[in-house]
Amino acid sequence: MIEIDDLASCARWVEMGGDRPPAAFQALDLRDVGGFESGSFRGCLFLACELTPAQAGYLTTTGATVIRDPDVRPYPAHRARLYTPEEIFAGFDPATGNGYEVSYDARVYRHWVATGRQYPEMIDESLARRLHDHSITEALHDEIDGDRPVAIMGGHGLERSDPTYASIARVARALTRAGRLMLSGGGPGAMEATHLGAWFANMADDDAMVAAIGVLAPRPDGAPAGQEYADHDWLDRAWTVRDRWPLPAAGSRLESIGIPTWMYGHEPPNAFATRIAKYFANSVREEGLLAIATHGVVFAPGSAGTIQEIFQDAAQNHYASFGPPSPMVLLGRGYWTERHPVWPVLDSLSDGRDYRDLITITDDEDEVVEVILRYRRDG
Repeated sequence: MIEIDDLASCARWVEMGGDRPPAAFQALDLRDVGGFESGSFRGCLFLACELTPAQAGYLTTTGATVIRDPDVRPYPAHRARLYTPEEIFAGFDPATGNGYEVSYDARVYRHWVATGRQYPEMIDESLARRLHDHSITEALHDEIDGDRPVAIMGGHGLERSDPTYASIARVARALTRAGRLMLSGGGPGAMEATHLGAWFANMADDDAMVAAIGVLAPRPDGAPAGQEYADHDWLDRAWTVRDRWPLPAAGSRLESIGIPTWMYGHEPPNAFATRIAKYFANSVREEGLLAIATHGVVFAPGSAGTIQEIFQDAAQNHYASFGPPSPMVLLGRGYWTERHPVWPVLDSLSDGRDYRDLITITDDEDEVVEVILRYRRDG
């Protein structure tokens, strides 16, 4: 089935006439486009497209599946592409005093809470969420096709002033410059550091990232430790950095992808990922993030969520669930052997398995980068 998400491709498909193959039309306004009121559309999908009543009626009676997107929710049931930060934070404007709470992201989170959180009472709501997440997965796989994705996982409570924050950013910057596509869970803390590093991989001056962290790090007096994302100016500081050190134009810049979830909506997504694959279903998001990180995962210090991800990734490697095993690098020897002694279990679990030589524990940023870059998935 052909996937069509722009009007030029749509016009070419219509011109094929009777021999055209089934197609999936994604989030297009077709109300002024001719060719959708005659002929057969058996096997075609129209996902969140704008249609006239005549078009919609004709399409459904000639074999098409039409999924409309009524204006009763703050999010679309289908997207043809991943979000951009500008879309996720639409409404936020520090210059006018409009804070995060008026953004698209915050509105969707409030709707998620009001309609039942993980267990919506209304079947149309649960279906719309699943359709949304399905389209995000499709768009995500389209985006990473041909890339070498590497993920960094770690705690959301890591503060910008912490030396580990800068360390993660340097690792991500080096990997981005070496041609790896950086992924993370898309939130604050270690996740934000990942995308900050990818952002500044575009800058020739390495001191620029040091200066940027100097802008990001100062917190309001009395702010609670480990909850920097709750500071009233957390996003404002990030936007100041974005404005002061802007990226090159799309197409000539190095990108990164954040993969957050509305399940943790009290933690806003970070502003430095250039593309955002945001999900309602955290289970789909977490398993999928580790599955697509086919060129390795770095585990920075974190708590229960990060520990879960370590063993989730180990299980994927252990059973080759998504193809050949890939590197697992634990950053912080003392943290992962003493504070949370995950390493001995991982070391024992991998004994005699194909991925044993792909797991590493280190305190050395350069070794992290070297281990990831040494890996060759395709020979």
